[in-house]
Amino acid sequence: MGHDMKRRKFIRNGVYALGSSALASHLSTHSEAAAAERPNIIFILSDDQRWDTLGCAGNPIIETPELDRLAEEGVRYSNAFVSSPACAPNRACLFTGLYERSHSYTFGSPPLKKAYSDISYPMRLKQAGYKTGYVGKSNVKFEPGVIGEMFDSFVPLGRKPYIREENGEKRHLTEIMTDRSIEFIDSCTGDRPFCLSLSFHAPHAEDDDPAQFIWPQACDGMYDNVTIPLPENAHLYNTMPGFMKTSFNRMRWWQRFCTPEKYQQMVKGYYRMISGIDREIGRLRKKLEESGMASNTVIIFMGDNGFFLGERGFGGKFMLYEQSLRVPLIVYDPRKDSTAGTVLDSMALNVDVAPTILSLAGIEPPGMMQGMNLELLAEENRHKARMGFLCEFLSTEFPSIIRSEGYRTEDLKYIRWIDSKNTIEELYDLAKDPLEENNLKNNASYASRLEGIRKRCDSEISRREGERH
Repeated sequence: MGHDMKRRKFIRNGVYALGSSALASHLSTHSEAAAAERPNIIFILSDDQRWDTLGCAGNPIIETPELDRLAEEGVRYSNAFVSSPACAPNRACLFTGLYERSHSYTFGSPPLKKAYSDISYPMRLKQAGYKTGYVGKSNVKFEPGVIGEMFDSFVPLGRKPYIREENGEKRHLTEIMTDRSIEFIDSCTGDRPFCLSLSFHAPHAEDDDPAQFIWPQACDGMYDNVTIPLPENAHLYNTMPGFMKTSFNRMRWWQRFCTPEKYQQMVKGYYRMISGIDREIGRLRKKLEESGMASNTVIIFMGDNGFFLGERGFGGKFMLYEQSLRVPLIVYDPRKDSTAGTVLDSMALNVDVAPTILSLAGIEPPGMMQGMNLELLAEENRHKARMGFLCEFLSTEFPSIIRSEGYRTEDLKYIRWIDSKNTIEELYDLAKDPLEENNLKNNASYASRLEGIRKRCDSEISRREGERH
């Protein structure tokens, strides 16, 4: 057994031996010693926002000045991914630093096991003396009493409706969530650091509304005078197996993108919702500046999964193609001028968020966590720190959404569909084929590479299943 594995086993066993009360005392003692140096932390999560919907990511149409400024002052991870491209399993990954294969939480499953909520970043932060708050969408069910252990303030806000009345004024849910977040910040007196998790519903569509994408009034008229380019690989729908042609993603395409006129309407609405988030991030940062907290508040921004905008003839997410897996990720630490404006192409993951937040707070991430500290990647410029990752969608809750699993490296993507009548495999050379148009599964010149990545996928699945508790 290697040194790292021994260390992880020692930490893990120590955690269970200490018990929750002793652990809380231990972490509190540690936190008091480092109190003056601990930053406030705000983790902002958008819903269904893909990686290329930021001006700083090269999108020439969308207007995101506040997020662009955040990237200019922080670190942008240009190759950030979620290992599970759907809200429920991925949010459990974000809380715990574990892959879906390990925490086993997804749509239709029982509440997240206490053993996993116990290692979550809000639980550990609160035990270490942080004031913890949550505003917005959770989408994770916890065992009874756990939310109170994790959060000092928990303000869940459902998506329906997006437009609602507050104090006689019509307000968008994105604005209301920022209001509740500012109220939480106002409640923080400065005697201890805080961590706020702000989970927007935008730009998630309102699925039952014909308009689908409902934006704040302040974004009315945006993008009216531009034409959104059609997706380059929409034609791939004709080449796909039958089970994909009747999938949930195809139904969403009919709902949103089936005519050129509807495509323009829907994508512009989607963009306006993202611009609405951008405006609220500006309001949140202004609040931090006015309160004197800005210089010691780390802000992390991420999307909870990607989103098809007509590519492959699809809408929605759930699949292991790039549009569904790849998300924006920015980490802004005002205490670190040396990393401002850095763009890293190393692969960053959802499971990295929890250990990063704990490390920022001076807390050793639990040995059970499977991610890494993103700030170390930025500081050490370790572009090749992660050579690949397991990706998966395992829920059986939706019959028309096929389960899948795969493995992605810097230049290869392997996918297999495990609910089709016969397992179907796909292999893409991302270096030569970034749009994933040419399935190389039956290409003889890629036979050895297919076998190699298939074995890596199998090995990673066995490893993550073996780390369940």
